[in-house]
Amino acid sequence: MDKKEQASQPALQTLKEYAVITAAVLIMDIGIYVFKFPNNFSFGGVSGMAVVICRFLPFTASQINLFINLLLLLVGFAVLGRNFGVKTAYVTVLSSVLLNIFEKLFPMAHPLTNEIMLELCFAIILPALAAALLFFENASGGTDIIAMIIKKYSTMNISTALLVTDLIVVILAFLIFDTLTGLCSVLGLIAKTLLIDKTIERMKLNKFFTIISNNPQPICDFITKDLNHSATLYDAVGAYSDQQRTVILTVVDVKQAVYLQRFIHDTEPTAFIAITKSSEIIGKGFMSYI
Repeated sequence: MDKKEQASQPALQTLKEYAVITAAVLIMDIGIYVFKFPNNFSFGGVSGMAVVICRFLPFTASQINLFINLLLLLVGFAVLGRNFGVKTAYVTVLSSVLLNIFEKLFPMAHPLTNEIMLELCFAIILPALAAALLFFENASGGTDIIAMIIKKYSTMNISTALLVTDLIVVILAFLIFDTLTGLCSVLGLIAKTLLIDKTIERMKLNKFFTIISNNPQPICDFITKDLNHSATLYDAVGAYSDQQRTVILTVVDVKQAVYLQRFIHDTEPTAFIAITKSSEIIGKGFMSYI
């Protein structure tokens, strides 16, 4: 790889990250504008606050969402300083602008359908999937800023701080709207939290291989050259056969795991393999230390 190609790698990686973030924000805003706003679902987040507040002010939920996000953005930069990421600012501004564009292009005076549970499902699923994508790219926005500020000045972690802010919005939904809307908001908060956790876990999923082999070199060559990962080897003795074996330890992603299993089956079908699922692999090529 020449110097020009090496220099282009960080730029391409950044472009890819922001493409994923932009797509995630678009998915999230479709869920919010099409399904959440028209039904007054208020299960947390700035969009939930906007739904509640627009009940008392002569502005739309999109306009209030924009105002709150810009206010949080200013507070975030003032309080958090350098700890306040550029990606968070990008997500906050883009989300607010897109909602207002949707409002101009596709005005919605009433819900898309008469099936409130169907709309609740989409109001949960789309933003939750988007939130998981944003988390995977280390981006956030909205009430995450409040949570980051709370974390800085208290012993409360970000997850608890987010839950507290979301619960306040849900409680307000009960007081301001009817019981059906309030109950849907509670259900939405619970389902959204579970779905985000499961989606993030799935996106981070890797497979840890313990391979006991008589001929480790072809397997190690495949791992290092074809899968671009490393492996750890150590010698072992079989308790039953008393034969010398080599144990190979390696971690690959879900797709690579299939290729590795096939390769081992074709080259050394007598090898013993133990595979463990893990969503928390920290080190070079995987998650960074936090």
